[in-house]
Amino acid sequence: MKNHISFSELKIWNECAFKHKLMYVDGIKKFIGNEHTAFGKAVHDTCEKSVLSTAPIDQKKYFQECFLREVQDLHEKGADINKQMILEMRTQGDSLVDFILPALKNYFGEYEVLSAEEDLYELIDDTNLNYKGFIDLVLKTKDGKYHIIDWKTCSWGWDSRRRSDSMTTYQLTYYKYFFAKKHGIDLKDITTYFALLKRTAKKDRAEIFDVTSGNKKIENSLKLLNKAVYNIKHKNYIKNRLSCNQMFGCEFYRTKFCR
Repeated sequence: MKNHISFSELKIWNECAFKHKLMYVDGIKKFIGNEHTAFGKAVHDTCEKSVLSTAPIDQKKYFQECFLREVQDLHEKGADINKQMILEMRTQGDSLVDFILPALKNYFGEYEVLSAEEDLYELIDDTNLNYKGFIDLVLKTKDGKYHIIDWKTCSWGWDSRRRSDSMTTYQLTYYKYFFAKKHGIDLKDITTYFALLKRTAKKDRAEIFDVTSGNKKIENSLKLLNKAVYNIKHKNYIKNRLSCNQMFGCEFYRTKFCR
C-alpha cells in the first residue's frame, strides 16, 4: 500500500470500494480524458499563469496553446475527439479567460497571492498515511484572513444540490484542515471557495462562492477519510451495486473487470 491518499482517490473509494481496487490497486484505468478534461486543464493552467505573472500576459494565446497541447495529447493516446466541440471550446475559452482576474478583484478587493498549485502532503491523524493534494490558489487579504480557492470549469453552472453536496464540498474541507495543519494557522482564519468558470453561460461567467466548513463538518470529513484508509489497508473491496450503472459514469460497468 502506498503512503498517501488523494481526494480523487477517496471520492472513487466512496463511490465503490471495488472500483477503487481496480484503479488504485490493480492499476486498471480505462478513462484517458476527453474534450472537457482538456478544456479544464487548459483553463486551470491559464488561471495559474495569470495570478502568478508579475506582468500582464496574453491570456487568450496562453489558453489556446495549453488547450491544443492537451487535445494533441488525447489524440496521441487514441481518444475519440469531437472536432466540432473542440472548435466551440476554443472560442468559449477565449472569452472566458478574460473574467479570471476581474472576478478575483471584484470579490476580494486587494489581496496578496500566497501560492498557486500549493502541494499538501500532511499526515492523517491516527494513521501512517498522508493526505496528498494541490490547492489551486491561496490568497491573503489585509485583514489577515486566508482564502483557499479551487477553480472548477463547467458548462452553465451548478445547481443547489451540487453546491451543497457533502462529497463535493469535502474537497475544500480537507484543503482547509491540512493547509492549517501545514502552516500552523487557526482554522477560523481560513475561508474556502469554489470559483466556477462557466463555458456556455450568458452571464456570471466567473462565479466565486464560499463553502463553510465548521468543526462538525471537519470532524465528519475526517471520519470518512479514516474509514477509507482503514478499509483500503485491510483490503475490504466491497462492491457498491448502487453505483453499478452507466448513470454514474463507471467505465468498468459490464466489462470483463466487473460483470
